[in-house]
Amino acid sequence: MATLLETSDLSIRFGGHTAVDSVSISIPEKHFKSIIGPNGAGKTTFFNLLSGQLTPTNGKILFRGKDITRYSPTNRTRAGIGRSFQITNVFPSLTVLENVRLAVQSQSGVRYQMVFHYKKYRTFEKRALEWLKLVLLDDKKDSLASNLAHGEKRKLEIAMLLALETEVLLLDEPTAGMSLEEVPAILEVIKRIKEQGNRTIILIEHKMDMILDLSDSVMVLFNGRLLADGTPEEIMKNDTVQSAYLGGQFDERPIEA
Repeated sequence: MATLLETSDLSIRFGGHTAVDSVSISIPEKHFKSIIGPNGAGKTTFFNLLSGQLTPTNGKILFRGKDITRYSPTNRTRAGIGRSFQITNVFPSLTVLENVRLAVQSQSGVRYQMVFHYKKYRTFEKRALEWLKLVLLDDKKDSLASNLAHGEKRKLEIAMLLALETEVLLLDEPTAGMSLEEVPAILEVIKRIKEQGNRTIILIEHKMDMILDLSDSVMVLFNGRLLADGTPEEIMKNDTVQSAYLGGQFDERPIEA
């Protein structure tokens, strides 16, 4: 399968500290890759490089063979790379449907015009509802985003990314801050997106059962370096990976990048 996203010797330094150190990876189309690592491993920093929040000190990022290293976050989204954050990013004063409809309009290159009747935008609303159904949120379409539970806001954010027709979804700890009761719903949403088979998903997560269940491959960062990259089974059996975690075992407590 063709390579979609790759990094070559990607590095970033903050003063004398190298947060990401010469990481080279290649991710094919329609692949599900998870990123794991202990506290301070550089996971979120690596995500910030992929999404354009940070500019690397050295190295390159290629998307479909094109160098996007200096692209802004907005231009990367337009190119097809969407990123969620640990803190949800939605419009709280708008309804759930309006949030997603605006994303659909943005992807279509159409801005709202007050002189047009709202029925002109029924096509956008219909498409927005399709995304809401995918993330199991269509029953909340008329609710204000501010009134959603934390887990529901995460689903709304994912729906907005999907509405932008992004080829790559960068999901940064989508279950962060959720109650145990909310986790199965977000897990089901991610499974549904994967089963569609038309997107590449890159996930940072600390729940190992979730990673093992969803991932095609897992990369391990340790002190900013790529420690290992392989199937979930290969990673779990890797002695070097095991030794990177407290007590030689994966620490399933919440960990920060």
